[in-house]
Amino acid sequence: MVRLRSDSAQGEFSPLKRFVVAKKKISDVFEQLLNYVKETSEFVEETCGNKALENIASHDQMSEIQGYADKLAVIKEVLARRHMKVAFFGRTSNGKSTVVNAMLRDRVLPSGIGHTTNCFLSVEGTDDDKAYLKTEGSDEEKSIKTVNQLAHALHMDESLDAGCLVRVFWPKTKCALLRDDLVLVDSPGTDVTTQLDSWIDKFCLDADVFVLVANSESTLMNTEKHFFHKVNERLSKPNIFILNNRWDASANEPEYMEDVRKQHTDRCVNFLVEELKVVDRDQAPDRIFFVSAKEVLNSRMQRAQGMPESGGALAEGFHERMKEFQCFERRFEECISQSAVKTKFEQHTIRAKLIAEKVKSIMDAINIEAAEKSVTFGRVVLCLSFNTWFFCIWLLFCILAALEDREYQMDRLEFVKNQLNLLIDDIKKKIKAISEEVESKVSSAMGEEICRLHVIVDEFHSDFHPSSNVLKIYKSELLAHVEEGMGKNLAFRCSDAVHASVQSSQRYMMESMLPLLPSVAQSQVQMLVPSRKFDLSYDLNCATLCSDFQENIEFQFSLGWTVLVHRFLGSVNAQRALNLVDQKKVRFLNPPPRAVAQGSRPALPMALTQEDMMVAVATNVASLTSRTSMSVLVVGGVVWKTVGWRLIALSGSLYGLLYLYERLTWTTKAKERTLKRQFVDYATDKLQLIVSFTSSNCSHQVQQEMAATFARLCQQVGQTQKELEAEIRRLTATIDQLETVQSHSKSLRHKATNLEKQLEEFTNQYLNPPQ
Repeated sequence: MVRLRSDSAQGEFSPLKRFVVAKKKISDVFEQLLNYVKETSEFVEETCGNKALENIASHDQMSEIQGYADKLAVIKEVLARRHMKVAFFGRTSNGKSTVVNAMLRDRVLPSGIGHTTNCFLSVEGTDDDKAYLKTEGSDEEKSIKTVNQLAHALHMDESLDAGCLVRVFWPKTKCALLRDDLVLVDSPGTDVTTQLDSWIDKFCLDADVFVLVANSESTLMNTEKHFFHKVNERLSKPNIFILNNRWDASANEPEYMEDVRKQHTDRCVNFLVEELKVVDRDQAPDRIFFVSAKEVLNSRMQRAQGMPESGGALAEGFHERMKEFQCFERRFEECISQSAVKTKFEQHTIRAKLIAEKVKSIMDAINIEAAEKSVTFGRVVLCLSFNTWFFCIWLLFCILAALEDREYQMDRLEFVKNQLNLLIDDIKKKIKAISEEVESKVSSAMGEEICRLHVIVDEFHSDFHPSSNVLKIYKSELLAHVEEGMGKNLAFRCSDAVHASVQSSQRYMMESMLPLLPSVAQSQVQMLVPSRKFDLSYDLNCATLCSDFQENIEFQFSLGWTVLVHRFLGSVNAQRALNLVDQKKVRFLNPPPRAVAQGSRPALPMALTQEDMMVAVATNVASLTSRTSMSVLVVGGVVWKTVGWRLIALSGSLYGLLYLYERLTWTTKAKERTLKRQFVDYATDKLQLIVSFTSSNCSHQVQQEMAATFARLCQQVGQTQKELEAEIRRLTATIDQLETVQSHSKSLRHKATNLEKQLEEFTNQYLNPPQ
């Protein structure tokens, strides 16, 4: 049984010293193991990066070892903390701070009635003679007197909340518990916040012992149980002590004392055994204590001042409660010395053994692989190296074999180059033939589509109005409809046939290239040929092509002067005649300024010239009419003299009725039909101009597609050529590199064996000590 240490001196062989020594030893082992794994990782990474050593070490092995290095770094960082942690939790005003003060034998932490501790407070030892504190995120040393301002709920700093930590550094000379790197953590009440998960993540994951301070005047509450259930989910079987504080109140009702004690004990045992399942039922009573922390603190402070301990008693039964608290401290130290080491280091030690074993197995695999390849290349050397003569014969044989192998590789390389050149010429001819075929097919299909352009235009329906804004939108939509319709029709006529030709040619290229590639690369050739369907882009661009289209949907009488002139003179002569008449009218109505100033005499030549031109026009009209037409006019004159005004009236009436009919039938639909007819005539002429360009463009697309596929295949063959050229240079250096790998892997394996021995020694000494 370990005895309780006194305040004046700390035993040289303190139970807590065992943790300090074990921590140092396991930290040294992890440092060596981490360095070993890093060295192994660099070795495997270097081996994987060397193409000559392929299949010796894999990238999976490299990733696995790097993962082990990361895990070891995290474990090493956890082990680096120089203390054990004891966390005190409970509801508000249960006396957590008073219990810590009683263990420290002084009023270090703020305590009192109501909600006092507002944030987390950690107390750890310092070699200095003065006490001080530090706030979270700051290295500034503050006076210990400010602890009430920072942590007391009634005087707290507004910048601190329940999740903040104030570190209190107390001189080790004043408290024996703190001399062995032990940290006591006080907490706010578990019933004042809902941030339990963040508390556990921040303050509890590295705690070695938990002390639940309960109020013996009530019972265990669900808030306390709920918190420790969450702790139990995150940690595997945490070490938990339960202090039923304020047991001095039981002295007021001595007749119920034992019944209440049994009631509390049963509930605490069920909580530890049935709910949390952290201890066995026979061990649970040793984790439950009934104390009065306030009495213990008062009595110890009285003793420190040279006064009797009993002066701090609050009720009868003080000595029993004092012994109970001392028993808690004694078992608390025993738990730290015996259980905390195993809880803290056992899983890490097991994990370190597994990592060392895994890394050693990887080194064994690399060593075996390197040895097998080395034997494959150097078996004859190992067998015949005992006899110089036979070794010379073997060496000559190896040289001849290497020359023969190189000659074979060179012949194969030359064959590949010649076949590739022949294929290039053949494929160029095939690409040219298909391109010409596509050009002809697209040109023919586009000619047919231009002939049936009126069908596409007639299929277009949209809102039509002769106003300029609506016409602009109408023509824009009409152009888009024509481009889309012709594109679909061309695609229907040409795309499938072109795709079949391109696919057939690509398959021919691939089959022609296969004999030039090694068997390994032949399976990858399929990925070089695109699986998507090849679609031509016709890019008619009707909007730009017909941008200057101007419609004429003004009403024109079929027997009007303009129409008749166009009908008898033709478009060119009619336009000249109409322009001449317009000029004459303009000059007659607006004579030139010079003519007005100097008289009309100089303008006669111009007038005569215009009259001459009118005579020429009339002559053209006369020449264009036949003699029969002139005879009809003569007969008409005779009829005029015979019939007279009746014929003139009848003719005028028919002429007027015809004009009226045509005028009434000149509706919006008629205008739309006229515009479409004019557009078909205009677009037909324009599209005829780009037939050659469009077909050439489609031919160029096919040529580019096939050339790209052939280039990728040629690139693969080129890569094969490079591999053939590099193969001979690679074989010579492979054996030396394999021997180096084998030697290095053996060395690393021996280091792993040594680390396994150290871990086994640590396990036997600290985790499984002899009983």
